[in-house]
Amino acid sequence: METLLQGLRAAAEPTRLRLLALCAHAELTVTELTQILGQSQPRVSRHLKLLCEAGLLERHREGTWAYYRLADTSDCAHLARTLVDLVPDRDNGLARDLSRLEAIKKTRAEAAAEYFRANADRWDEIRSLHVSEQEVEGALQEVIGKEPIGDFLDIGTGTGRILEVFAPLISRGTGIDLSHEMLQVARVKLEQAGYRHCQVRHGDMYNLQLPANEFDVVVLHQVLHYAEEPGSVISEAAQTLRTGGRLLVVDFATHDQEFLRTEHQHRWLGFQPEQVAGWCTAADMRALDPIALAGSSLTVLIWLAHNERGVQS
Repeated sequence: METLLQGLRAAAEPTRLRLLALCAHAELTVTELTQILGQSQPRVSRHLKLLCEAGLLERHREGTWAYYRLADTSDCAHLARTLVDLVPDRDNGLARDLSRLEAIKKTRAEAAAEYFRANADRWDEIRSLHVSEQEVEGALQEVIGKEPIGDFLDIGTGTGRILEVFAPLISRGTGIDLSHEMLQVARVKLEQAGYRHCQVRHGDMYNLQLPANEFDVVVLHQVLHYAEEPGSVISEAAQTLRTGGRLLVVDFATHDQEFLRTEHQHRWLGFQPEQVAGWCTAADMRALDPIALAGSSLTVLIWLAHNERGVQS
């Protein structure tokens, strides 16, 4: 009862209701919310603090920035969504706020597009060497199947493409990446697609800082070749899987494209099937033989491993 009362008290103020409504539409920083509301940053920060303490909003840090979104895991998550739904659609103040929010989204989208333009040659050079992304995504979809997925984690999410592909199947999607620029691109794409049940976070693949036994499916898509210690990455990913959960690893088979190491910071020039299988075994997972998709110079391998911790033989 006290949790409910605290949530109601926190929301019982016009500015805080506006903040809830805005954060239901997008993940926003204090600076962006200040611009929309036309209020001072200390004032907005105080309101946000109260809403977070009441469990109506969630806050996560990304470098020097902090992002806020409507709560979806706290005890007051349902209350937060109910309160937002009760805000009248024709409210003039809300309409003005949402118009300013659209301007901020437009600015984000323009920045994301510029980032892609600046890096287009880099992506195209690598993509020309292996099978199309559509073929890889189709193979992933075939491996995972069409049954609904509860909690889904994409490590090294980049632009959020894997979240987009599986968004129709999942209840809650989380993407982790170390690149702030990539995360900005991912946010724009997920917002434009309307996938509000998917979120992205700044994080380190060696130290995810996520709860254990939290996810049903975890994906490492073209991530391991950047890792100094791929086995540690797989072990960290395995800790987040529920018993019986699935890990999918997508990466290159061993190759001789040395320019990927010298020009694109690939630490590994692909992997042998038994290397990845061995790392999975060390993390108490059972890996099946990988699927191979051959391209002009690079072969993409897809490993599926099952978490066997807690499974009785």
